[in-house]
Amino acid sequence: MSSSLRRGALAAAAIAFSIASLAACGAGHNAQTLEIKPDNAATSVGDIKVQNAVVITQPDLESTGPAVVSATLFNSGDKDQTLESVTVAGTGKSAELKPAKGEKGDLTVPAGGSLVLGGKDNAAAVLPSSREAVRDGNAQKITFNFSKTGAVSLRAFVVPAESFFAEWGPSETPAAPGASAQPSGEASAETSGEPADGESSGTPADGETAPGTDESTGGATGDPDGTGTGTGTETGTGTEAGH
Repeated sequence: MSSSLRRGALAAAAIAFSIASLAACGAGHNAQTLEIKPDNAATSVGDIKVQNAVVITQPDLESTGPAVVSATLFNSGDKDQTLESVTVAGTGKSAELKPAKGEKGDLTVPAGGSLVLGGKDNAAAVLPSSREAVRDGNAQKITFNFSKTGAVSLRAFVVPAESFFAEWGPSETPAAPGASAQPSGEASAETSGEPADGESSGTPADGETAPGTDESTGGATGDPDGTGTGTGTETGTGTEAGH
C-alpha cells in the first residue's frame, strides 16, 4: 500500500473515532440517565451508612394504624454505636424503637456489622398513627440519630405494605374504620320481608277492614276511603272495601 493510501486510511479511522466519541458524550455530563437513583434511599456519614431506607404504611388508606421505617444500618468503625432515635419530618413524633425478637435493651449497630430495621423478628422503628403527615408516594426526610456519629438524614419514599413490602410493613394491621358488627340474628319485619306477629301483611283480605295503623311496604292493593293513593308506608283511617 502506498504512503498516500495509508495516510487516507488513518485519517478515515481518526474521523470515525471522533464521531463515536462525540456520540457517546452527546448526552452531556448532566444527562438524566446519569442522575437515576435507586428506588430505596441510601447515604453515609462518618462510619455509618444507611441503605434501603423506606417508610411503610398500612395497606388500607383509611386505616389509622402505625407505620414503620425500614432500613439497613452499617457501622464501618471499630466501636459499637447505639441508634438513639428515628424521626420522620412532618410528623412531629419519634418512632418507637423495639429490639429484635429475643433481645432486650437499646438498638446497637455493632462495629464492623449491621442492624436491620423492619421485617419479621427484626428490630423495628414504629411510627404512631400519622396518616395525615405520611402519605404514600411522598419522599420524606428521615433522620437517624446515633450515639457517636450523630444525625444521619436522607429522603425516603413512603409506600404501602403491599407486594414486596408486605413482609416488611407494620405487624399491627387494624381493621378499617366503619366496619359493621355482626348481625344479631333477629330480623325485623321490614328487613326480612315477613310480617311480624299480629301485623297485617299490607294487603287486606276480602271482606275485612284494614287496621288503622296498618303499614304496607309497597302500594296498597285496595282503594282506601278518601282520595289519594299511598306509595310508601300507608296509614289507613277508614274502611277498605274488599272486591
